Amino acid sequence: MHTIHLKKGREASLLRHHPWVFSGAIDRITGQPASGSTVRVVDHGGNLLGIGGYSPQSQIRVRLYTFHEATIDREFLTQAVTRALAKRSHLLGPQRSACRLIFGESDGLPGLVVDRYNDVLVCQILFAAMEVWKPELIDILREASGCSVIYERSDASVREKEGLQPRAGLLWGELPDSEIVIQEYGIEMGVDVVAGQKTGFYLDQAENRRILASYCRDKNVLNCFSYTGGFSVAALKGGASHVTSIDSSAPALAAAQSNVARNGFDASRHDTREGSVFNILREMQQQQQRFDLIILDPPKFADNKSQVIKAGRAYKDLALQAVKLLPPGGKLVSFSCSGAIDLNLFQKITADALLDAGRQGEVVRYLHQGEDHPVGLAFPESQYLKGLICRINE
Repeated sequence: MHTIHLKKGREASLLRHHPWVFSGAIDRITGQPASGSTVRVVDHGGNLLGIGGYSPQSQIRVRLYTFHEATIDREFLTQAVTRALAKRSHLLGPQRSACRLIFGESDGLPGLVVDRYNDVLVCQILFAAMEVWKPELIDILREASGCSVIYERSDASVREKEGLQPRAGLLWGELPDSEIVIQEYGIEMGVDVVAGQKTGFYLDQAENRRILASYCRDKNVLNCFSYTGGFSVAALKGGASHVTSIDSSAPALAAAQSNVARNGFDASRHDTREGSVFNILREMQQQQQRFDLIILDPPKFADNKSQVIKAGRAYKDLALQAVKLLPPGGKLVSFSCSGAIDLNLFQKITADALLDAGRQGEVVRYLHQGEDHPVGLAFPESQYLKGLICRINE
């Protein structure tokens, strides 16, 4: 096995069981590992720190599978997959037919994401070493999950950093002819695993949709960046008097309308606006529209630390424009999925937005990704989703 020797004093993070080795921490390499090769990582004195996968084109040069001596083979991968599925088994049942089964480093399978929608698995392979193990992983997933279909959505731009081409397509089985319709705590949602965003749906918000519903009875709700209407349908189920969904995608809004109808809600309780959320919020101010509760769930604005300042301005502008549409007592529900922006910074950005708007508010609840997206205690990067439910006092 090839060996990665770290520079003196660069082993501290690995001793704390953080799974990444950056290129700048490497002193020398014994052997000539190819992309995706299994490598040993040792400190400056030659002491073993862990076993990982090698990615020569990425700044994250090694991602560790384990911090102990081990053979990385089909048996090792099978055990990791089996553990990941077992710890989520209680989440699936009559109330819920979709969840994330594997969440990368948090499950000891770096760069691998697997979501389950009924009998269909959708996987993303975002790490060079996982690409090498792809045939074995497909077999293991098929046997361990009992699902009849495995579809790949490895079309994320992050693959470029691994020297990998984007890939999408059927890996095993046949997709059903009819639309995939999942169950989520009393609501039904259609999922397009072929053309939908990410793997087809935002499973990380499942618990937050249920929480939000409890705030919506008799409320006029505005759902910004609504995608296919997950929060919109949840709000209607919670008793919202009316919901307006905004998204830049006409097909997503059409899917949202279908999901509203699918759940038996009167069409008059839901309408849509296609276009830029930033522009529409300003138009609504000019029209003197008012809402009781506004949801802001934008796409990732910051991929890395160099984009934090620009992203912060975007988050602030959204909150600033939204809060102008809320009366005293109204609720602002604001999310960030940018891992580079932590909760403290996100709360500060939101506070600054209210200050600029001449409003005062308070956080009544913090929100985060669901249990099927666990946060590794030694891997804070896995905590990417954060949300605030704010009451606007005046």
